[in-house]
Amino acid sequence: MRKSAGIIRYRRAGGVIEVLLIHPGGPFWSRKDEGAWSIPKGQMEDGEEEQTTARREFHEEVGQPAEGPLQPLGSVRQKGGKTVHAFAQEGDLDISTVASLRFSLEWPPHSGQLRDYPEVDRASWFTLVEARAKMLPSQLPLLDRLEALLQD
Repeated sequence: MRKSAGIIRYRRAGGVIEVLLIHPGGPFWSRKDEGAWSIPKGQMEDGEEEQTTARREFHEEVGQPAEGPLQPLGSVRQKGGKTVHAFAQEGDLDISTVASLRFSLEWPPHSGQLRDYPEVDRASWFTLVEARAKMLPSQLPLLDRLEALLQD
């Protein structure tokens, strides 16, 4: 079973909670917006702790470390069968500095041409209402859990 882990970075802006979401890079996602955004997350290595993966992947996908405490939000199962373990972390991040790792992909398919793409082509802060429209549907329960956590 494939597992990944990630972090929902959140901040309070003028009494409103905002969450940081990322948009996947590459040609498959270039024209998709609503329902395409995600939390920064990635594949767990064998024997790796969930928090370790979440911190590593956050750093790889936004280019900044995820230092500080993490609060568990549980897991969700994505449409493709992958389980995502998520954590909440309060903090700010200047989205103009987001820089992810890159990957190569043959594009167009069967062309023999390898092209280089960023794993993340952009990041943005969204209110919880906005995030619910932008996020992958399978990750939406994480927003509910974050909201419940912050109300306690």
